[in-house]
Amino acid sequence: MPHQRGTKSVAQNRKAFHDYFVEERYECGLALFGTEVKSMRQGRVNLKESWARIKDGEIWVEGMHISPYEQGNIFNRDPMRPKKLLMHKQEIRKLDGLVARQGYTLIPLEVYLKDGRMKLQLGLCKGKAEHDKRDSIAKRDAERDIRRAIRENNK
Repeated sequence: MPHQRGTKSVAQNRKAFHDYFVEERYECGLALFGTEVKSMRQGRVNLKESWARIKDGEIWVEGMHISPYEQGNIFNRDPMRPKKLLMHKQEIRKLDGLVARQGYTLIPLEVYLKDGRMKLQLGLCKGKAEHDKRDSIAKRDAERDIRRAIRENNK
């Protein structure tokens, strides 16, 4: 199979943008088994309730569901097993300090295929309060109404 170039989005965590302010984004590699990669290429991954934590100098993503591969039989792994993220040591140390002292959370934002390898975009996030969520919903609705009015006037 020829080496693929470019990026292709596999799954996004839209709920994260509703629940959190995303301060920074990091690209991580994923330590996966073959049947997990094949299942992810088919788009059978769910990031909705996932989060990442730092344990013993390593980052692990928890709650990420990868559906079992149809033709995987005995080689399929537990869909909810913790998956190891691959990052540079200094980035992990920096994130560990921010999460421990300043109340940030590590949330997976997107899984994508980049040059034939599965990558995960990890967001350094702060939680939104209920009024912040309402403000962002109102802002999104206002922008949608403005776009609709412009489109109607252009007809």
